[in-house]
Amino acid sequence: MLARTYTVAFEGVDARRVEVQCAVSPGMPAVSIVGLPDKAVSEAKERVRAAFSALSIALPAKKVTLNLSPANLPKEGSHYDLPIALALLSAIGILPPETIETVFSLGELSLDGTVVAVSGALPAAVAAAEADCALLCPTACGPEAAWVGATTVTGVADLGQVIKHLSGERPLPPAEPGLAPEPPRGKDMADVKGQERAKRALEIAAAGRHHTFLVGTPGSGKSMLAARLPSILPQMSAQEALETSMIHSVAGTLLEGGISRVRPYCDPHHTASMAALTGGGKGAKPGQISLAHNGVLFMDEFPEFNRTVLETLRQPIETGSVVIARANAHVRYPCRFLLLAAANPCKCGYLSDPARACAKVPHCGTDYLGRISGPLMDRFDLRVEVPPVAFSDLDLPAQGESSAQIAARVARARALQSARFEGTPARTNADLEGDLLDAVASPDAEGRALIGRVAEKFGLSARGYHRVLRVARTIADLAGSEKVRSPHVAEAVSYRLALSKEV
Repeated sequence: MLARTYTVAFEGVDARRVEVQCAVSPGMPAVSIVGLPDKAVSEAKERVRAAFSALSIALPAKKVTLNLSPANLPKEGSHYDLPIALALLSAIGILPPETIETVFSLGELSLDGTVVAVSGALPAAVAAAEADCALLCPTACGPEAAWVGATTVTGVADLGQVIKHLSGERPLPPAEPGLAPEPPRGKDMADVKGQERAKRALEIAAAGRHHTFLVGTPGSGKSMLAARLPSILPQMSAQEALETSMIHSVAGTLLEGGISRVRPYCDPHHTASMAALTGGGKGAKPGQISLAHNGVLFMDEFPEFNRTVLETLRQPIETGSVVIARANAHVRYPCRFLLLAAANPCKCGYLSDPARACAKVPHCGTDYLGRISGPLMDRFDLRVEVPPVAFSDLDLPAQGESSAQIAARVARARALQSARFEGTPARTNADLEGDLLDAVASPDAEGRALIGRVAEKFGLSARGYHRVLRVARTIADLAGSEKVRSPHVAEAVSYRLALSKEV
């Protein structure tokens, strides 16, 4: 008898349908799995055998062949356990064939029959909905998968529960969409004393998703400012939350209990490899830039990263996606993040302090920041010097604005952009290009004359010119101005030329 059910194989955030076929035929008693299974899939037969034994179900003393179709698609992961068990249960007559032929399932089996949580439930639910099928998944994955809303998702705790549900003996209720527990309240901008210009730059960055570069002496507050950037970002929309959760679901980093509306914040160490940052490794898993999709990627000690690793950022920054091409994998992940980089002005960190600077000043500063290529530096919209805070200022009480006050302005600016870009591919001012950029970010006559003089004097590149216009549009949104005016352009230019005389 031939039984069939369905599961998925993952290619990036996309889930491809896999048909699990089971045939029981005369021959030497054995269970074999074919269809390019990896080690975890091949071991599924032992986990399934033990789970069946825990339920007092014996495998037939015949040859059992399990085929994972299409056979030329590599199958990786332990989530094939449950669909393999369902196909076997149908083939030996315990479950009617029609009960599993319209079901997608995924889940790992413990030796006692418990269904263990696996990664990828959210994209699996999308694939099931596209095939007009229901989804069976571990109970812990149900609130996550139910967010798709276009198909019935049922969470199951063990194999016995699965059998009773599919046979109609004890049907289970559909899973309800859940929200992951909110993290504790983040650090507040009011804690930062001084650094008003840097805080203003982060407000502009948050409002328009503009990439920002902070340079300052050790202890000036760069990391402190970066840690507080998430506190002024608005919550993700439902679409953004679903996109981001799809990536984290595939990576296995999604919090149990549902999806989160809090924007991700990733801060890889400067020793991170290219695969860790952009993605790769076994199964071409997403890297830090994709895990930071719709959130913040903070790269401290920016020049200390490997030069090759840094250069891989250039294309994802422009396109908002990264392609991982390997011999056995070719997948694309979205990575529309806000890049916040921080660096000391030189190797010793005290370039502007004669009493503490090393003997190589000023060449050490040129050499140190020279590790960042011109094309990569050109992609930063905001460049901000973070000076040391005077000791007298540290004794004063904090008088700056709170994160809640800044976040309210950022939310209003983001709401303006959402309304403005409805029906277009753009979501924030950082996405503006072509005719849309000309339509919404063209400055008034005085502002156009100003940016023209700056472009001529400092040799502004075409990319730099457009990025100034995008930042000016964001500054105008924060000010509630419908038109981009000269003061908005002037402030945008001041951030563009902050760290060097040449752009």
